[in-house]
This record gives sequence, C-alpha cells and structure tokens, in this order.
Amino acid sequence: MVIVESGTKAAKIQKFLGKDYVVEASVGHIRDLPRGAADVPAKHKGEAWARLGVDVENSFAPLYIITPEKKSKVAELREALKSVDEVLLATDPDREGEAIAWHLLDTLKPKVPVRRMVFHEISEPAIRAAVENLRDLDQDMVDAQETRRILDRLYGYEVSPVLWKKVMPKLSAGRVQSVATRIVVARERERMAFVPASYWDIAAQMDAGADATPRQFGSRLVAVDGTRVATGRDFGPDGRLKSDAVALDEAGARRLAEALQGRDLAVDSVESKPYTRKPYAPFMTSTLQQEAGRKLRFSADRTMRSAQRLYENGYITYLRTDSTTLSESAINAARSQARELYGDAYVPAQPRQYTRKVKNAQEAHEAIRPAGDTFRTPGEIAREVDGDDFRLYELIWQRTVASQMADARGTTMSIRIAGTAATGEAVTFATSGRTITFPGFLKAYVETVDDQAGGEADDAESRLPELTKGQAVTAASLTPEGHSTNPPSRFTEPSLIKQLEDLGIGRPSTYASIIKTIQDRGYVWKKGQALVPSWIAFAVVGLLEHHFGRLVDYDFTAAMEDELDAIAAGTQGRTHWLSGFYFGGDQGSEGSVARAGGLKKLVGVNLEEIDAREINSVPVFDDVVVRVGRYGPYLERMRDGASQRANLPEDLPPDELTREIAEQLFSVPQEGRSLGVDPVSGHEIVAKEGRYGPYVTEILPEPEAPAATEGAKPKKAPAKPKPRTGSLFKGMATETITLEEALRLLSLPRLVGADPETGEEITAQNGRYGPYLKKGTDSRSLTDEEQLFTVTLEEAVEIYKQPKQRGRRTAAATPPLRELGEDPNSKKPMVIKDGRFGPYVTDGETNASLRKGDSVEQITDERASELLAERRAKAPAPKKAAPKRAPARKPAAKKPATKRAPAAKKAPVEK
Repeated sequence: MVIVESGTKAAKIQKFLGKDYVVEASVGHIRDLPRGAADVPAKHKGEAWARLGVDVENSFAPLYIITPEKKSKVAELREALKSVDEVLLATDPDREGEAIAWHLLDTLKPKVPVRRMVFHEISEPAIRAAVENLRDLDQDMVDAQETRRILDRLYGYEVSPVLWKKVMPKLSAGRVQSVATRIVVARERERMAFVPASYWDIAAQMDAGADATPRQFGSRLVAVDGTRVATGRDFGPDGRLKSDAVALDEAGARRLAEALQGRDLAVDSVESKPYTRKPYAPFMTSTLQQEAGRKLRFSADRTMRSAQRLYENGYITYLRTDSTTLSESAINAARSQARELYGDAYVPAQPRQYTRKVKNAQEAHEAIRPAGDTFRTPGEIAREVDGDDFRLYELIWQRTVASQMADARGTTMSIRIAGTAATGEAVTFATSGRTITFPGFLKAYVETVDDQAGGEADDAESRLPELTKGQAVTAASLTPEGHSTNPPSRFTEPSLIKQLEDLGIGRPSTYASIIKTIQDRGYVWKKGQALVPSWIAFAVVGLLEHHFGRLVDYDFTAAMEDELDAIAAGTQGRTHWLSGFYFGGDQGSEGSVARAGGLKKLVGVNLEEIDAREINSVPVFDDVVVRVGRYGPYLERMRDGASQRANLPEDLPPDELTREIAEQLFSVPQEGRSLGVDPVSGHEIVAKEGRYGPYVTEILPEPEAPAATEGAKPKKAPAKPKPRTGSLFKGMATETITLEEALRLLSLPRLVGADPETGEEITAQNGRYGPYLKKGTDSRSLTDEEQLFTVTLEEAVEIYKQPKQRGRRTAAATPPLRELGEDPNSKKPMVIKDGRFGPYVTDGETNASLRKGDSVEQITDERASELLAERRAKAPAPKKAAPKRAPARKPAAKKPATKRAPAAKKAPVEK
C-alpha cells in the first residue's frame, strides 16, 4: 500500500504502479493538537496542561488526537492495511510531509514493513525510481516540524489571551503572523509621518539636427552653476532637503526656462558602454509567488493553489522548495527546447548552474520547473489545462527555458548637454538611453517590474542619436515641471514576501498562509494590490512592541529560525530548546530564546502592567487619537473639558485620515439629529451615522430604580429596553430625513400575515443588505424598499411559491453596475452587479462579493478574477464516485530472515 496526501495524486500514481499496489490518500494530516476543550480525551481533561495540548512539565510531550473529520479516513486506512504486505509512506518531500508520514506510522501501527517513498514530480519514471529507492523516516525532520508546531501553539495560546483581555475578543497572535503585521503597520506609520516636499525642474526636448536619428530626444535639467538640481531622493521623510543639491521653486524654474529660450547648447560629454543582462534563476517558492503576483496579479494563496493542482496532475515539480538548481536532465530539456524554438545563437556553449544561499533555507529540492525529462510547451497542454493553471504553467515554463538561454546584450549611452542662460547661469541637461542589439533570454521571458517599486523593465529601450562632444544642439521646447515627493509605497503581497525572505522570517512554503491569515484576522485588508493595516493592527502591534518587544523583533524571530534549523540538523536538543523558550533559563541555556527570559514569565510579568486604554489609543494629530473600541475604531478629542467622538469609516486607510477629514467626521453630532417626537410613544426620534451606515432610532428614558426597602438586599435596576432602530434607505440622508419617513422605518419589521398552509408568520424586513420577506428561517428578497410597506399576503405567498433564487429576484433584469473583461478561468465576461449583500462580481457561474477596499469604479479585471478564483476555491467540490481499486495482491510468504523490520518509532520520552 502506498499512502499519499491527496486523492488526485493517488489516482495518478495508481495508474503508474498497476494492480500490485493499492494507492490511498490520507487527505493531509490525520492528527493534530486539540483545537479546543471538546477535543481533549476524557483521561486528560483534568490535567492543567490539557487546554494547551502540550505537557510542558514532561519534556513538552504533545497530546495528539485524530481530528474528528479524519476518523473515518483512519478507519479506511486500517481496513486497507489488512490485505497488504508492505506500506510505503509517500507523503510530500518536506518537513510537513515527513511529519504526516510519522503520524500515519504512529497511528496505524502497521504489522508489515514500512518504508519512506520520496519523489519530486508525478511522472511514471519518477514514481518508478522512488519505489526503487526507498528509505527510512528522517527523525530529525519530524522533530523539526513537531518543534515548530509546539512552538507556535505555545506562542499563540500564551499571547493571544493577552490581546483578548487588553484589545478585543477573538484576536490572535502568532510567531510569524505578528511580525508580518508589524512590517505592514511600520510602513503605514512611515506614510502617516511623511511630509511631502515640492520641487521643480525643466524638461527639454532637444533637436540634434536633420542628420541625426532620431532627430529629437528628451532630456532634463540636472545642474545649475555646477550644483546638482534636487530630485525626490534629496528630500527626507520630513520634507526637508538632506543634501547639497539646489531645490528650484516654480518661480525659479520658469525664470530659468525663459532665460534659456534660443540660447546655444552643446554636447558636453558622451559615454557609451556595453550592456549585458544575465537570465533569471528558475523559480523557487518565494520567487514564483512574487512574480505571479506582479505578472498575473495572483495572490500568494491563489498561486499556491494553482501550483498544487499542476504538481498533483504531473505538470510541474514539487512546489515547495528553496532551491534554484536544476537536474542535469532538466538543464538538457531546457537547452534543447530553447535551441529548437529560438536557434543555436540563443543557447550558450556551457549549461548554466544556479546556486543561491537562502537565509534559513529548508529542503534543497530542485527548482520549480515543468515535469519530465522533456518539457511540454504551453501549447501542447492547452487542451488539458486552462485558466489560472495554464497561465501559471506558462510562466514556469518560460522562466525555466529562459534560465538556460544566452545573455541579452546591447549598449547604454549617457549624454550631457551644457549651455549658459541669458541671466548668466551655467546649466547642464542629461539623458540616457539603452539599445538592445541581441535579446538573448529576453526573447523568452522578461521579469515584471513591481508597479509601486518603479524601475525599468529589462527589455525597455530608449534610442539616442549618435552625438560627439562639442556638437551643437537646440532646445525645441523647455517645459518647467513641478513634482512632489511620495511616501514609501505600501507593501503588496509580492513585496511583503520579499521583505520576509530578506529578513529571514518564516518559510517560503508558509508565506501564502501567513498573508492569508493576517487578512482573515482583520489585521490587513487590500486596497487594489496594496496591503493596508487596520486600526486594530495598530493596537495589537503597539501592545506587542511595548510589552513583548522581543517576540516581534525581526532579528530575534530570524534567530529562532536558525535555532529551529539546528534542531532539524540534529545539532540542538528539541526539549532543552523548548524549555528555554517557554520557561527561560540560565546562561548555559541553548539559543537566544532562552536568554530572553522565557515566554511564560514574560506574559505573567507584563499582563497586569498593560494599560488597555493606552494600548488602544493611536495618536494621529496633536489633540486627536483613534481609539480601538469593542465595536471598532473611532476618533476622540477633548473639547471644553468634554470628550468628543466620531465614527471612522471602515474603508478609510490610516494614512488617508487628514485633519480635514477628521473635522468633517467630528461635525456629525454623535447624539444624532433630532427629528421630533413620536406621537404614539412620546419618545424623541433621532437620525445618526453608525459604523454600518446611517440609521434612525428612538431615545428611551432611563428605567426607574426600584425603591429601597430597609434591611432588604438592594434590588437590581431593571434592564434598559432595546430601542427601535431602522437603517436608512438608499437615497435618504441623516441631514434631510423627516420624522414621517423615520417613523415608517421604525415600523419595520411589518407583519404581512400568516401563511395559509403552515400558519407561519410572514414579515417584511429591511436588512443591512436590502429589503426581504422572512418566514421562519426562509428569507426571500424583495425588488425594492417600497414593497416593505405595500406587499400583500397574497403576493408574499406567491413569492414563496417560486423556486428560491440566489441574489436578487430581479438581478437578471437589472443592468450591471459595470462591465469588465473576460475571466481567464471561465472564459466568460465579468460584470459587477448590485445584490442583496452589496456589489458583487460574477461571470454568470460564480458570484463573489466585493471586499473592503474594493470599489465598483476602480476594481480591475485582475482583482475581479482573483475574487472569483478565491470563491471557487472555497466552494465545496462536487462529489465523485470512488474509483475502483485494483485488487491487492495476496501477501507473499516470507522467510523470517528476510523480512524487513518496520521503521523505528520515536522514543516515548520524546512523544
């Protein structure tokens, strides 16, 4: 029996191995630490450490349980074991896969020999070779993965409760996710503190004469009287000039441009150099995620999901790797394909070898490349693969082939032009250009430049005329141009991955889950491609920085990765290291973690010292702070000795909160705009702005306290009744709504009547996402808000007789809010529609709601496609009939002397 991790791999490998093998899938991990108290076995429920799932007093022994959803799978595997004579554990070839293999061995306890089977691509030659080259389990790799799992559990279970008590319930902390959040928050702080500076220069269009090709070319003023003209990089983040450059203002630039009109100019210098660009290394996990993000606009999670499908279906090699090396057969395949497609001139005489020392590198697998000893071109697989998977395969194929191609060659030229203005200033203009004479690998692949980072693509050309020193030129036009410095760009997923990699934090195989986690937790949201931190993230990071600084220190976190690597290499003791991390230790303790004093002590000492109000206050202006409250962030300041508050819009990025916007928000009275008194109840009705939009409500009087009786226990004051509220309809505003309109809203929900057949009440209600009917748990959308007051029982019964539709009943008839391009996966046009739950993108098959930061007007085709892809990934897979399993061969009689022993199990003290 061969056990792999996924059903897709199992089906494919079964075809390669034939009827003598039974291939089963574990579907990932079968065991884990308890997720909650309900998961803890009865015999451990009384233990103090059971909630943690790790016995910290007994060598940090983990408490593993078979996860509830995997109990039936374990039963299937145990049943299948009865008819086999050997077990091959063929889980993924990394630490996680090694750990899954160990859990399978420890749980199933086979009575037959067990070996480890490893492969890096799913092709028949690779699988056959793996069967012929079996090995034992690597216990050091298992220890390394287990130590990480225990470490993350200790970190999360000790630090997260601090956030619950001091910031907000249901928050979480993580060894890497908290550091990633800190990186994003730190960049937003830089943007908030940034002071823009303005500066001017002169753009000139030079004319080299009729004999020159090209005749005209652009240049820019770079010096006046020998002093360099300031550009953006000469200003600091405080807006001040930080160099000896001269900063031109508008008046000076315009005056100088006028003084240069018609003046003689001449070439002061010409410098020409050969240009060479070597090809990029083949993809490893992190560079694939970065480039797919830049070129295809894929999120890291979307990239990994697509790469997983390509790997499982045999199109690419294993997707989790830190290596850029290629096997000899892969090098030959790439060179052969490059020669066939582009010619001999495009293939160098010697194969290219790539080695890259990656900080905290994990497994030294081969780079990510097309599978097999000969590569299939994208055109050859077009009928089998489409959408995201095709685009990602094409990217991997291009990069792999280009990596074995010749250098790009060309020429770069720099020209400086000098002259004297009519007012006497000596001026210098400069320009540069590049001409590619031989494209080499650029014929196959050009890496994409990050939009926010700027820069020039490797294949960009800018031709300049052949000029000589002293040659006269004229200025065909002189245009003064004003500029403003920009704050540092927000991180995108690709640039955040690069930052994590550069700092040595986390693993390439975990970057996708890290970025997904910080978004799912509400710490970070997307505005276009940029990652924007929430105010909650500011509070969480502030708490960790001030009270648990070591835990979010970049160098400290990277050092932990090094120490965990030492455990994987067998040079550091797992138990001793965990003890130092959790309890602290003396100077002889191993690792930087122990020297930090121990996590448990750190949490215990700091918890009571943390001032929750101080932590949840983020100063933004001299007299204004953002407070993170239980129900979200809000603005607060003191006016005339009293606190003044204002709600903050959910989709306003922190660095875009200006003093002008703050004043506008403060101008909306928190007590609401009084509309008058309800003639029936006598209560005042007010219109307010809330976190989820404008609404009307009634002001209820405070309940009277019960009279005190002498000698009796004081009675509790009655609970204050909940006031009626109603969201404003579209087109209504708090400034203009009338008392009559407000009372109509407060009359909802309206009882329409009772269903004649079931007797259930039918009500008309206005929800956050629009008007609807409700009968028990069955809701049906109404076409417009006016129907809330006019729909009759007969009409409601008729609506319930119709088949239930997703979205608004009138969605098909309603014109879309905006039309987009074609979805690369479904090949169908995408549109934005307005649904009961707000605007959403659809291709006619899949619907995906727009997220925080997405707007109908600005959403791009790439972002819409990403939302649809994520929605498809979350949709439950259609049930398939189980494939017929080939009958297992009967156990062969074995001689005791030749019978293999099962792989060694871990010592009890370690488990």
